[in-house]
Amino acid sequence: IPERERPLPNWLKRGLKDAPLAALAAVIAPEIVMSDGQLIGSLADARLPALLAAVLYFFYKRSILGTIALGMAIYLPLHIGLGW
Repeated sequence: IPERERPLPNWLKRGLKDAPLAALAAVIAPEIVMSDGQLIGSLADARLPALLAAVLYFFYKRSILGTIALGMAIYLPLHIGLGW
């Protein structure tokens, strides 16, 4: 372990700033567009309205936690309540 901090290059600092959002997108994207290994074939899927609302909310408020909460608040009633 070094005795003092090593300075990070600016390009690495910029890249690490976006790493958590990129990792979250990489995990969630396949779950949104695929079902049982196939692309979703119907617009009557609870994930699509939840995704639309969550994306709009994120670009308006820039809150990842709020985006997840809103997406789930829309997804769960549609999926469980309506069976989408």
